[in-house]
Amino acid sequence: MHRNLAERLDRVRWNRFHATVTIALGVGWLLDAFEVTIVNNVIGVFKDLWHLDNAQASWILSIWFVGLMIGAYGFGFLADRFGRRRLFLLTLLIYGVFTLLTAFAWNYPSLLVLRLLTAVGVGAEYSAINAAISEFIPARNRGRANASVMNFWPLGAILAALVSLYVVNLLPPDIGWRVAFGFGALVAASTAFMRKSIPESPRWLISQGDLAGAERVVGGIEQGRRHWHTLKTPAIGHRRAPLGVWKQTHTLVTRYPGRVALGCLLDFSEAAGYYGLFAFLALFILPAVHVSSRFAPFFYLIGNLGALIGGMIVALVLDRAGRKLTVPVFYTLAAMAALLLAASIQTHSWAWVLAAFTLANMFATGGWISAYPTLSELFPTHLRSTGIGISVAVGRIGAFAAPLILTSVANAYGMVAALVLLASFWLIGAVAMIPWVMYGVEGKGRSLEGMVAGELAS
Repeated sequence: MHRNLAERLDRVRWNRFHATVTIALGVGWLLDAFEVTIVNNVIGVFKDLWHLDNAQASWILSIWFVGLMIGAYGFGFLADRFGRRRLFLLTLLIYGVFTLLTAFAWNYPSLLVLRLLTAVGVGAEYSAINAAISEFIPARNRGRANASVMNFWPLGAILAALVSLYVVNLLPPDIGWRVAFGFGALVAASTAFMRKSIPESPRWLISQGDLAGAERVVGGIEQGRRHWHTLKTPAIGHRRAPLGVWKQTHTLVTRYPGRVALGCLLDFSEAAGYYGLFAFLALFILPAVHVSSRFAPFFYLIGNLGALIGGMIVALVLDRAGRKLTVPVFYTLAAMAALLLAASIQTHSWAWVLAAFTLANMFATGGWISAYPTLSELFPTHLRSTGIGISVAVGRIGAFAAPLILTSVANAYGMVAALVLLASFWLIGAVAMIPWVMYGVEGKGRSLEGMVAGELAS
């Protein structure tokens, strides 16, 4: 029965249900990108408004990643304990409430606290969304669908750039950034209506012994159903005894140490590399080539068109070339692009810097978009969201530290040295993939159950 339901999920043709799920869950990535890009666009306003130095401004960026770490790990466990559906509704609520309150921040400390709490909701999205999208989608389409969900990230960044250009820049400095955060809350509220139509993950229901509930969801997916009533199916069969957060973590680390290590290293590498790039651009590169805060949104707008192209390329090749080839190639290209960006700074031309940044963003985005489907396949269903959460939490250490470390290196040794360090962050992930390429399981076209031996029996 277990295996039959899983095989039916993998056999079903792509239909309107899958499209609806992809859009509804993809908005989570759009919101994260919107928040990060908005802050990068208005960080100059914060510096002027509250008389901040570069170190204080870096904390506005870094505190976000502390919240992501807390949300990803804590809510990852909760998504394995209570299900995906409840969590991706709750996470949206947390994000929407606190980003709205951020619009009313009255000083630097209040901004930091509200950014931290908003990030908890977004970090929780990482675990619940990546687990859910992998568990709903047929094996032959899983890489493309995962990449499509994450391609909402550059769309969110482009939206933030447009809001900055046509809202923030046209309003008084102390008003524009507040309106922008309020806009994020409005997007979250509208997304909640879409998510209400998504059922619980059938694979999670199977892992909990609720075969009747899983049967109903699988049947609805086969029919392409888009509107669902909340499933309240009584327990049937043996339900897995719930584990505490530490026991869940201990089980992952002791039973799947290599997979946990790979997930953590991939996420650390991309988070340090990607967020380090954007923080360094805002704090050092744009001022060095005399790009004003009013012109900065054009950089992010054009740069994220490159990111969208990178994500689309990954969506096209991930289920064809496979994870073992796509991931290390994009991580290596991202490292090379960081070095190219260092060379472009020597020209003192904003045009060359823009071209190099666009290329760097294309490969960086392609790198992390290829990584998330890969690490979401590493863990069994009853531990998947926790495994993703641990990987993301460790990765946020890189995202938190990178702006601070790069700032210190740039102040002490110059911008070129800092960008060489940025390139080395990306090489961590490329090197970490080598053992998996040699001995790991290729996820291309393989069922999630087939990625972990004995999952259905566990």
